[in-house]
Amino acid sequence: MSAGQQVREINLEIPFGGAEVAELRPGDAVFLSGTIFTGREGVYCQLFERGLEPPIDVGAVCPVNFHCSPAIAEDAPGDYRLTSVTATASFRFAGYMSRLLNDCGVRAVIGKGGMAPEVYAGCFAPAGALYLTTVGYGLGAVYGRAVKRVRDVFWKEELGLAQAMWVLEVERFGPLLVECDAEGRSMFASENALVNPLLERAYAGLPRPILRRLGEETDHCREMV
Repeated sequence: MSAGQQVREINLEIPFGGAEVAELRPGDAVFLSGTIFTGREGVYCQLFERGLEPPIDVGAVCPVNFHCSPAIAEDAPGDYRLTSVTATASFRFAGYMSRLLNDCGVRAVIGKGGMAPEVYAGCFAPAGALYLTTVGYGLGAVYGRAVKRVRDVFWKEELGLAQAMWVLEVERFGPLLVECDAEGRSMFASENALVNPLLERAYAGLPRPILRRLGEETDHCREMV
C-alpha cells in the first residue's frame, strides 16, 4: 500500500471464490461473515502430528483458520459464553501451512504478526490463499462482538477450552488487514522496505553503548533493550 493510499473496506462472505480473493491487495481492510474455525498448536498436532482426520469438511464448511485461543466459558454443558477473541503470533505455525492450505482446503488464515516472505511464496501464493492480520492490541472484545454463536467444538476434552477447535459463526468480523494477498505480496514487507532505510540512517554513527553487555544495541536489526 503506497503512502497516502486510502484503505479499501471489503466485505467477504464465507466461502468466497477465487475471483473475490484475486481482487484483494495488501493493506485492504476485510470484514468476514460466515463460518471460521480456531486452530493453533493443539489442533495442528491432532491433524498433522497425530494424523487424525479433520472432524468436519473444513474446505466446505469453514475454510478460514483463526490462530486464536478464545476467551470462552462453559456455563453449562454445551452452553458457551465467548467474550473475546485475540490472535496469537502465526510465525510459529509456518511449518504446517502447506498441509493446512492444500490438504484441508483452507483459503484464508487469520493471525498476528504475519509470516516470512518465503512462506507466502511457497505456500500461500500457489494455493491462492490469503493471510489476514488483526489490528493492534486491545481489540479482542471488538472482534468478539462479531462472533454470533458457537456452532460446534471439537477435541475439547483432549485439548481443553483454549486449544480446542472452535467453529464460530461471525458477522462482519474485522477489521482484518490483508497482509498477504493471493499472489504472495506482503504488506509488512513493502512497508519495511520504506522504513528500514530510515532506521539505518537514524542509527548510523551512534556511539558504542555503555550497557552493551546488558543488551543495548546500535544495530536496528538486532534485539534492543
